[in-house]
Amino acid sequence: MDADWSNTTAIQFILLGFGSLSELKILLFLLFSVIYIVTMAGNTLIIVLVVIDRRLHTPMYYFLGNLSCLEICYSSTILPRLLAGLLTGDRSISFRGCMVQFYSFGALVTTECFLLSVMSYDRYLAICQSLHYAARMNGRFCTQLVAGSWINGFLAISMTTSLMSQLTFCSSGNIDHFFCDFAPMVKLSCSDTRLIEFWVAFLSAVCSLPPFLLTVTSYVCIISTILRIPSSTGRQKAFSTCSSHLTVVTVFYGTLIVVYLLPKTMLLRDLNKVFSLFYTVLTPLVNPLVYSLRNTEVKKALRKAISKCMDFTAI
Repeated sequence: MDADWSNTTAIQFILLGFGSLSELKILLFLLFSVIYIVTMAGNTLIIVLVVIDRRLHTPMYYFLGNLSCLEICYSSTILPRLLAGLLTGDRSISFRGCMVQFYSFGALVTTECFLLSVMSYDRYLAICQSLHYAARMNGRFCTQLVAGSWINGFLAISMTTSLMSQLTFCSSGNIDHFFCDFAPMVKLSCSDTRLIEFWVAFLSAVCSLPPFLLTVTSYVCIISTILRIPSSTGRQKAFSTCSSHLTVVTVFYGTLIVVYLLPKTMLLRDLNKVFSLFYTVLTPLVNPLVYSLRNTEVKKALRKAISKCMDFTAI
């Protein structure tokens, strides 16, 4: 089905965002500004520490550095446009702009699903197959896992974006969300959307269910192995190496399930924006905080970096 691009590309959507809270827009702007600054600074700091500290040149922190890079891109896809709307009051977004945001958001979410499963597999090998860990998780294999996560994430959403761009939008419309998500956009189309809805359901199952099952299976094996460790000190040390990742996985998948899989009742539809904030805004913020505050190696690397900076400034 060919879209009438002369009409479609000229459409201006309106991102309603948090329109019902318009009297709080200054407070929301300040809140989201702080979140964005902390997210960018925290994730950038983790990337820098992973690069400069040789003790962090391990598969676990290589994956963590990639996750932080993803979170920076993720936040920059959503928050700048949201902040501009809150500050200026102009919540309009062009069709092309909406497509770019939709593609970037979808690709990064899919990549995060793959990357989180890779990180859980890494922890499984480290704890349950420790004797074979160094041989299996070599540099080449780590690079292949990371490259596969990024490539699959961006390829998977390409077909969806192509189908979305062929829809006809009869007139400008209000997107009842703070970013260009799939369901609110499809509701505004006057085309037959059965094909794209089937494709998105299929793609979501293929791209999210296997990584989710791999993550769950990995942690079932990890927890089972940890419980068999005789000493409490050994159990605590083993669990500390994966507790941060488990926290991030729980928040990420928990909110995705609420937003996309639970029935669209009136109550949940009203709460969707709130839950969407968790995986689009708060998860990128939580990642650096969780991994830095609960990870001994990262805290050591941070103290070492601060010490070097103080020695340099004292010269």
